[in-house]
This record gives sequence, C-alpha cells and structure tokens, in this order.
Amino acid sequence: MYRRIRDLREDRDLTQEKLGEAVGVSQRTYAYYESGQRMLTPQVLCALAKFHNTSVDYLLELTDDPRPYPRKR
Repeated sequence: MYRRIRDLREDRDLTQEKLGEAVGVSQRTYAYYESGQRMLTPQVLCALAKFHNTSVDYLLELTDDPRPYPRKR
C-alpha cells in the first residue's frame, strides 16, 4: 500500500479521479496504486513527485524528509 500518496491527495482535498487526470491515469488505476493492488510505474511515480513537489523517496517512505531533490536545469 502506498500510504503517502493517499495522504498527500487527501491533504489537498483531491479525488482519485482528479489526481489520476493530473498524472495521466484513470481513477480506477489510481485507486489500484493507492491500495497497493498495482505497483506504481516509474512514470507515474515521477509525475506524483512533481505534482506534490516532493521526492520519489518520500512517496515510497524511504525518507521522512518531504523536500524535493534539486532538479536539473
């Protein structure tokens, strides 16, 4: 289960449908990601990190620091 992606979505009062649209997947697919029934693809994981202005490591609970990494220019 990807608890942080659910928590970040709920903190912004977004529906699964709206966030799915923002990262290019259907509501059903996004729901599968949140519940852990499907693994996040690298593309969706990166899109979620950019959307929430955080790091992939934070989304995957590898760190508790929500700050994003410096981006390449």
